[in-house]
Amino acid sequence: MKEQQIVEFSTLPYECSYLKSKTCTMHYKHILNCSFSLNSALVERGWRRFGLYFSRPNCKECKECVNLRINVKKFEFSRSAKRVLKKNHNTKMIICEPSLTHMHLKLYMKYHQYMSVKKGWKYYELTPKNYFELHVAGSDKFGKEILYFHEGKMIAVDLIDFTHNGISSIYFFYDPDYSKLSLGKYSIYQQILLAQREELEWIYLGYFVKECPSLTYKATYKPHQLLQGSPEMDETPLWL
Repeated sequence: MKEQQIVEFSTLPYECSYLKSKTCTMHYKHILNCSFSLNSALVERGWRRFGLYFSRPNCKECKECVNLRINVKKFEFSRSAKRVLKKNHNTKMIICEPSLTHMHLKLYMKYHQYMSVKKGWKYYELTPKNYFELHVAGSDKFGKEILYFHEGKMIAVDLIDFTHNGISSIYFFYDPDYSKLSLGKYSIYQQILLAQREELEWIYLGYFVKECPSLTYKATYKPHQLLQGSPEMDETPLWL
């Protein structure tokens, strides 16, 4: 078994991505050879993984970022959800190891250009190296990607981690030309169906920020629980 190495650090305060009137301080763990059990424990305590880096807000003045998880076992598909599933009857999916191809990078950039116009996201060119470090590195045996295809064309990528009791939803991007398929919702419904097949209990959706329009959608998936505080590794996480 490869030796596990952990380096921890925190950022200086910077402009918050979710609440423009506030500043943010992030706590990071850079973990080399992270195990399945450690990744599960971190996800359950509110840490988010991108590549080899795990992060969690460490803001003294603000506690608006709250982790949210969907209860898979009690989730019921509404008529609206069933309509989304129905209109994707020709959408195919493949679950595989995270990878980097020209199609991945092209789709990622197209999505972010679209979101820069639609929601004012800051746009920047992502190099193949940057993409690999963010979305491929550190996946080990627990990280997967779900590729979505329509008529043979890759139209969306959903990056996830499996944990001991659920699925951590890491990042999703799609082709804006297929917005009519409601691919964001569809990807979450597919995660729920996958978790049900694997007899897992939770979908970890990451941060819910009540005053951030880009994140309020998460609370519409019910029933759900919110993580209380920022538990340390030797503390039992409390979700209510």
